[in-house]
Amino acid sequence: MANRLYKLTIVVPSYKQEETIKKDVNRLMHILIALHMPFEIIVVVDGIFDSTHKRVKSLKDNRIKIIRFKKNYGKGYAVKHGILQAKGDIVGFIDAGMDLDPKELETMLNIMEKNKADIVIGSKLHPDSHVNYPITRKILSWGYRSLTHILFGFEIKDTQVGMKLFKREVAQKVFPKILVKRFAFDIEVLAVAYGFGYHRIYESPVHLNFTGISTISSRNFWKIIYWMLWDTAAVFYRLKIVHYYQKK
Repeated sequence: MANRLYKLTIVVPSYKQEETIKKDVNRLMHILIALHMPFEIIVVVDGIFDSTHKRVKSLKDNRIKIIRFKKNYGKGYAVKHGILQAKGDIVGFIDAGMDLDPKELETMLNIMEKNKADIVIGSKLHPDSHVNYPITRKILSWGYRSLTHILFGFEIKDTQVGMKLFKREVAQKVFPKILVKRFAFDIEVLAVAYGFGYHRIYESPVHLNFTGISTISSRNFWKIIYWMLWDTAAVFYRLKIVHYYQKK
């Protein structure tokens, strides 16, 4: 990982976000400036299919970095490569589109400092969260949460929210090991961190207003479940059976 320079690095994985990306980054900038700490934003453009990267470049601020891939590899891949370039003492990511309110980053930072946390994750199930979320995704989230409790042993209520912060030490050890590019990326990160002994994982409230497609076709619903289960089984196999992550 790059040498530290900032107090905070936020990675923004982006895929076909030309309509919102300038607004997203400007909003994030405004919130981070108000925190009064040195920061950088790394926008990772996961596939050049529109003008997302050009619109980020037009912002012309040296605190904004861009990584771009010609092909679409998946959110996990984008986040991993953004975090591996991070120069912050605390590194994290938030999904583009700003369905998640970035104002909650301040709360997450406070939780990290107060508890000397290894990781702080946004959680839809936190009692102070305000969530507008379709029923199909609620069902999927509940089932997946139950499965991961059984497989990996930790009792995190919600692993899938696209807003997480890590101490630099944790990110340096965990992210080079990450292999999942898409559906089970979040669970791989948390399972590997937990397996390495980073148990101080705290959940933080979020404000989530889901603006994506509120219904999922039956075919896509089962396709998502299939790939989530496949990737999760692969993480379990690597972590618990062959101990891949523990190998140097």
